[in-house]
Amino acid sequence: MALFPIFLKMKGRRCLVAGAGEVAESKIQSLLKVEAEVTVVAPKAKASVVSLAEEGRIHWHPREFEAADLDGMFLVVAATDRLEVNAAVFDEAAKRNVICNSVDDPPNCDFYFPSIVDRGNLQIAISTAGESPALAQQLRREIDSQLPKGLGPWLASLGALRREVLEMMPAGEERKLLLHTLAQREVCDLEECPSRQLARKTAAESSSG
Repeated sequence: MALFPIFLKMKGRRCLVAGAGEVAESKIQSLLKVEAEVTVVAPKAKASVVSLAEEGRIHWHPREFEAADLDGMFLVVAATDRLEVNAAVFDEAAKRNVICNSVDDPPNCDFYFPSIVDRGNLQIAISTAGESPALAQQLRREIDSQLPKGLGPWLASLGALRREVLEMMPAGEERKLLLHTLAQREVCDLEECPSRQLARKTAAESSSG
């Protein structure tokens, strides 16, 4: 089955995690990283998960999963240590059109958590559609080792310069060529940055021509 690759804004979206053990915690942290609103349902929880609840970073209900827990949720992760509970979560989610990931159970998944190479706003996501998470992790390590550590700040500066170019130049082949050129150069936030000077010079020549 073909998967639709997408980078989704999750800030403020309500998400449910059924389970509060080792695996569930990693999914909780992934959701918190993108500023989702996380609710956890589990009779018992790791100390670190309990701490998240005490700090107000998640909502934790110390009990078994109930179908009503899915009301108003955007997505759910079934990460308990009981396959029958995970299957029940998936079935109830399907009834409500809530997308579900059932950990280590590809048939009961609407989506998969990819392995991520992260450099600020630059993200490279790797998925094997649940066939081999180990391979995805291996590829992530290989790609991560090849990318400069400073790509995140560079991308932020490039993004700021790109927005300047979009304001200075009308859409067209010349602007497209300039943006592709800038993406291959060193960029900084200083006014005397050679790339910024190049962008302004090209924009001025374009408007005068």
